[in-house]
Amino acid sequence: MSQASRLGVGLVGAGRVGPVIGAALAGAGHALTGITAGSDPDRVEAVLPGVPVLAADEIVRRSELVILAVPTAELAGLVAGLAELGAWQPGQLVLHTSAAHGTGVLAPAASRGAIPLAVHPAITFTGTSIDLRQLRDAFAAVTAPPAVLPIAQALAVELGCEPVVVAEGDRAVYGEAIATATEFSASIVGQAARLLRDAGVSAPGRFLTPLVHSTVDRALVEAGDGAPEDGLAPR
Repeated sequence: MSQASRLGVGLVGAGRVGPVIGAALAGAGHALTGITAGSDPDRVEAVLPGVPVLAADEIVRRSELVILAVPTAELAGLVAGLAELGAWQPGQLVLHTSAAHGTGVLAPAASRGAIPLAVHPAITFTGTSIDLRQLRDAFAAVTAPPAVLPIAQALAVELGCEPVVVAEGDRAVYGEAIATATEFSASIVGQAARLLRDAGVSAPGRFLTPLVHSTVDRALVEAGDGAPEDGLAPR
């Protein structure tokens, strides 16, 4: 997607993901039309200085590309609610960032002529500018109707990611894989840190850092990361 394809981008969701996605797309030359209110306005302002804070329906009406960066449990209700308000527009791009869903969850918007895209950057977001560097080393799962798949892939590239196409029917399995890698890892590390603290280790995070990194690196090698059958070409 070139500068000739510069879009007005609206962000629905001001948690850890939305502002970073907005900053990445702004860096690629797109214009930000607004973002919804969040619980930490100072953090959002630090990442997206001067971007207007607007209601979700107003953002949708003003934008050529709408980014839905909300918790997975809220996504379906949000899309349907905006449809009931008549906010979705024919030809408008709507992209969600949930790992667990393909484009089916965007059906209420698509039925009103919007173009559905699902792009999940495979990183753990902190909600700060640090994430922009992480995106440049990341892959993104991309799901979209065949006719507009190149648009979704181009947006993933503009985020800094390498796009990997995941079929609509495989998104649930993909989402489970991402949840396993993130939630299980966080739980195990947290449990280990508590045990070390009980054992008198005063800085369990620093103690675990080299151990966890080396263990994960070894596990990735043993998983065959980068082998041809993985479908992920080495960078």
